[in-house]
Formats: sequence, structure tokens, C-alpha cells
Amino acid sequence: MLADIAVGGDAPAVTGDAAVGEPTVTLAGETRGDTCHLDVVDRAGNIVSATPSGGWLQSSPTIPELGFALGTRLQMTWLQEGLPATLTPGRRPRTTLTPTLVLDDDGPVTALGSPGGDQQDQWQLLYLLRTLVGGYDPQQAIDAPALHSTSSPSSFWPRQREPGGAVVEDRLDDAVIAGLARRGHRVTRSGPWTLGRLSAVGIDRARGVLRAAANPRGMQGYAVGR
Repeated sequence: MLADIAVGGDAPAVTGDAAVGEPTVTLAGETRGDTCHLDVVDRAGNIVSATPSGGWLQSSPTIPELGFALGTRLQMTWLQEGLPATLTPGRRPRTTLTPTLVLDDDGPVTALGSPGGDQQDQWQLLYLLRTLVGGYDPQQAIDAPALHSTSSPSSFWPRQREPGGAVVEDRLDDAVIAGLARRGHRVTRSGPWTLGRLSAVGIDRARGVLRAAANPRGMQGYAVGR
């Protein structure tokens, strides 16, 4: 059995250039920013999934009267009363960071995650559907064409949205893309290898091995075992 496997990468993403509250991946796939994700599994079966973020003070709102920048996640709160994310004393702000563990009856079997702002859960859903339902192996699931919706308001200022928006890698089958357009989605083709920053590690108990997969997009993710 392999001793330890670690997977990581960086390059956070949101849907477009206007979401300046967070480092972005543009629709053309250009990247900037420093959110990262790391998954580790060791020979004893311990699994960790982590998405460190929030270190980009240049993108956090500054309160002139106070003289310092807000924590990046505090900007996800709203000043409008009565909302789930209304700024409230003692309540932690929500976050887009969603490191994920998958468990079966015997315990954890997979750790996965991705940089990407509001796209994190969408890209992870693709991975889970492909591996748990579609029978893909982890690397196949990560490499397969990605897509995400831009219909919901961005978590980051200025909270833009594109109703019906769908951003797709143009490796996606033309018939699928045409089907999305036919259903009223406003489709943006982003290039062949631009969406998703997933990595994953796991335990195959039946074979007694550890496994890892990393995202090839942007040449920033990697998998290593020792």
C-alpha cells in the first residue's frame, strides 16, 4: 500500500471579470489569485480535505473610518434585514469554501475539493455524480468536460448574476450544448480546458491501495504518493 498521497493546486474562480471581490478566473480561463485546495490520505486511512483562503487583502473592502480591510468572508454578509446572511452579532459569515469528505459504512473513503468561489460545489457535484453514479475513476471524473451556472448572485461584491447563464467547456458534446441553449440557457463557451480546479484522494479498501487524482487545467494541480 502507498504510504501517503497528497494532492493540491491553486487558482480560484468565479464566473466573470466583474466579481472583483474575489480573485477570479475569467470566462476565457485567465487566472489570478491564491485560494488553494489540498487533500491528504495516509497509510492509516486518515483523510484531510482543506481549502485555505482569504489571504488577498487587496480585494477585501476597506472601511475608511476604521482604516483596515474587512476579512474577505465578512463581505458575504448583507446589510439588508431578514436575510439568512444578514450581518448579525455573534453569527459567523457563510463561506464558499467547501472541502468535502465522502464516507461509507466503514468510514471516510474520499477527500476532494476545489478553489473556485461559488463554483466549488458545482464542480464537486460533477465529480460526485461521475464517480458515484457514472462509474468514472477519479482522474476521468476530473478530466471530463466541466460546466457551471451563473444564475445565482455572486457571493462577492458586486454580486452580479446572469439569469439562465451557463458556462461550459467547449469539449462538451455539441448536442449537449445545443440542448442547453434550446432550454433557454445563455451558454458561454470558455475554451477546452478552463473550468474546474478539482483534486481528490481516496482509499480503495477492496484492493488495499490509496489513490489520487489532480486537475490538469492551468498546470497548477498535482498528485504525489510516497
